[in-house]
This record gives sequence, structure tokens and C-alpha cells, in this order.
Amino acid sequence: MAEGSADFVRYLKCVGTGVKHNRDLTDEEMRDAMGQMLSGKAAPEQIAAFLLGWRLKPESVEEFRAALTVLDAHTRHTPVENGLELGYPFDGKADNPYLFPLAAAMVAPFSVRPVVYGGALQPSKGGVTVRQVCRSLPMPENLVYLDREEYCPSLAALSPIRRKLGLRTGLNTLERLPNAGRCDTALIGVFHKPYVQKYVEIFGDRYKRLVIVKGNEGTPEIFGKCRLWLCEKGEVSERIVDPKDFGIDYAKSFERIDAATSLAMLREPGEGLMRLARLNAALWLWAKEKASSLEEGWERLGG
Repeated sequence: MAEGSADFVRYLKCVGTGVKHNRDLTDEEMRDAMGQMLSGKAAPEQIAAFLLGWRLKPESVEEFRAALTVLDAHTRHTPVENGLELGYPFDGKADNPYLFPLAAAMVAPFSVRPVVYGGALQPSKGGVTVRQVCRSLPMPENLVYLDREEYCPSLAALSPIRRKLGLRTGLNTLERLPNAGRCDTALIGVFHKPYVQKYVEIFGDRYKRLVIVKGNEGTPEIFGKCRLWLCEKGEVSERIVDPKDFGIDYAKSFERIDAATSLAMLREPGEGLMRLARLNAALWLWAKEKASSLEEGWERLGG
């Protein structure tokens, strides 16, 4: 266990000395702070204190981007041809099953290869994780699952600290789109509309096309009427998607389901869940420019 870094204390002072004295870290400072956390130079107590203070300060876009640069350097990249990166939260889904295994099989004929990332459960939702799904069920051949233990072990090593802290931190945002698959297109979910511009500024220039979905449980999955945004060439456009316009009337759950139930729903999906998966597959086709619109994607999938 690290004894702690005297140098790291100055970063704690930036985020932990109160409203009057807190300040954003510079690009160089944030890179160094993230580097010390990932290398193990900073002690667990220092890391936990920084992550909490950073969240409360709160984090700036410039800090996020600097931290992301360091994470990139610690990430092993495995380019996926025709890849579509799906940014799921690492704290899982608690109320509804995932759709990506069902939708992935639907886009296989169009040479789309969805890329999902998994790892140990992170705070704070306590849901079923992508790792659990991918390790418990047979996945379509075109689906690429990358585990964080392999593509970014230094970030994975922070999981015990984060679980003891028990709260979401800035890492919950950064870890969702690591681009370990070197994809040119990505989807990410958002809880609140004010975060849309933040995600555009953090991740937008890393992709040819970035789609942000106000999806189910913070995922990029459409389960009900929602908004989505396309970031392309520095421009952001918005539209509303309503499954009812596609003849889908699916009653999503608002109560917690356990892992066994979630997996069972994927093993034997009902017609409603399959049609919902098809709508999400249509979204993927549009995102990857295999269809000119969501509606065309739906029709190409036999909707």
C-alpha cells in the first residue's frame, strides 16, 4: 500500500479547502494528479479524498479532458473495424434488462460491430453490469466485449477504493467512453440535459459522430419517449424519439429486478422487448450511417 505522496497534497488543497479557496486544476496539474492515482503513487486515502472533493468542487470540462488524456495513455487499444462504441455506466442497470445483446444480432448483416466495456461494479446504483451479462449469456459474434481488467488495469485497480467511498465521482463519467476499440462513432447515455453540452465538450472531438441519448437509467438505450443529440463536425442537433411512433408500447419497469430476472428476460425476450431492441438497432444503423434516418433504419430491419 502506498505511503502517500507529499506532492499530491497540493491537489487535495485545490478541491478540499472550501468554496472560497477551491480552484480548478490546470491541465498540467490534472494530468499529474490522475497519473499519481493510476500509478499508485497516491495513497488510497488521498485518492478517495480527491475524488470526493473533485466531485463537490465540481469537475471542470478542462479537468475532464486532461484526465482523459492520461487514461488514454494507460489504455491498451484494440482497433475494431466498423466498431460502434456503446458507453454504458459501470454501476449497472437496476430496473430493466439490457438491449445490446438483442440489438447486436440485428445489425450483424450490416457489418456493424458494437463494442461494449465491462468491469467490476462501481458506485452507486448497484445494478446488473455489462460484465455480468457478457459472461453469463452467449453473445452475437459481431459483438465485441472488452474488459477493463485487460484494457486499463490501472483504472480497474481503483475499484476497491471507489466501492468503499460508495459515491459517484468524475471517474464514472470518464470511464464510459474509453475508446479502447478505436471506434469513429459512439453512443452515450445522459441523465440530465445540462450534461449534454459537457459530454460534447469532453468527448465530441474524439469521434466522427457522437450520439447522446437521454436513455433508460443513464444508458444509451431507448425504452420510452426521449431526446437524443447528434454531435458531428462541431455541430449539435436534437430530436425527440417516441417508441409509440414505431408501434411500440412497452411498459418499462420502475422497480428493481435482480440479475436472474434480467438475464432471463434476455434468454427469452418477449415481442415487446424485441421490437424495442429493433428500434435501438435502427438507432445504431443511423449512427453508423448505414441508414439516413432512424425511420429508414427501422424499415431496413423489417420494422
